[in-house]
Amino acid sequence: MEKITLTNEGLIIMIPDHATIIEVGPRDGLQNEFNYVPTDNKVSFIKGLKEAGVREMELTSFVSPKWVPQMKDAKEIVASCLDESRNFVLAPNRKGIERVKETSVSAVALFAGVSNSFNKKNSNKETDQLLEELTVLVDELKQDGYFVRACISTAFYCPYEGKMALNDTLAICRKFVDAGVDELSVADTIGMATPREAYFVFDTLKKEFPNTLLTAHFHDTRGMALANIYACLTAGISRFDTSAGGLGGCPFAKGATGNVATESVVYMLERMGVETGIDLDKLMTAVDDIEPHLSRSIDTPYRTLYKKEISAKSN
Repeated sequence: MEKITLTNEGLIIMIPDHATIIEVGPRDGLQNEFNYVPTDNKVSFIKGLKEAGVREMELTSFVSPKWVPQMKDAKEIVASCLDESRNFVLAPNRKGIERVKETSVSAVALFAGVSNSFNKKNSNKETDQLLEELTVLVDELKQDGYFVRACISTAFYCPYEGKMALNDTLAICRKFVDAGVDELSVADTIGMATPREAYFVFDTLKKEFPNTLLTAHFHDTRGMALANIYACLTAGISRFDTSAGGLGGCPFAKGATGNVATESVVYMLERMGVETGIDLDKLMTAVDDIEPHLSRSIDTPYRTLYKKEISAKSN
């Protein structure tokens, strides 16, 4: 990957010249939404995001409708939205993967937390037991030709255990890499990481796993997500999970608010000369289309200013 150089009074910083946005709004963004969003509106949202230029996306989740009722239409979403781009679905266990195999999906995401307490809340399993089960599933999926992404939750902090040790995060990642995953999505689940921590963790991951795709996943709980993404850029990371409208949260991580907003990340990156391939106007149209079906208004800084600018132009 080519890099661009940022200079300021003799300071030289090299960052990637393009970045890949993995849109997680349709799954991670909507999973915690109080109102049930009708399937047709979800499909329209997804297609609007694709029209804006998103080429990798987490479409839905094959989880129990009892625990996550928002995802009960997973099969219908997949049937309407698969195309030549990389479309992930989340499957937390063997039952979910069996449902995935009934579809044409070719990319699957599994997840585990670094925190043992988080795993017990999320899956009712101890970390060692969970990893033993998931690594077997990774091997099976790879043998069947799937692209496999491992989502690593609470990689920085846990709402139950506090700060996570880097060695523990690395150990979880290594289990998945050794099992054969194609990608690690490493998450600041409750939005407590600082840019210094973000750089250190991802710089270490890049050195430890040079042949594995690395993706940074930040929540904006304390307004640090953009700074953390910039820190990751300086560590050579060029893949970022984001959610249109800043939608999201985590039902098993108290205090976790929305994911970093896709529009804010795209705006920052493009202004820095880092190409994303995403059209902000079309992205805002997709956000406008989904907002009436949500339980709250969308007021990310970029969108608020965007609407003011549009209003000013029409007057």
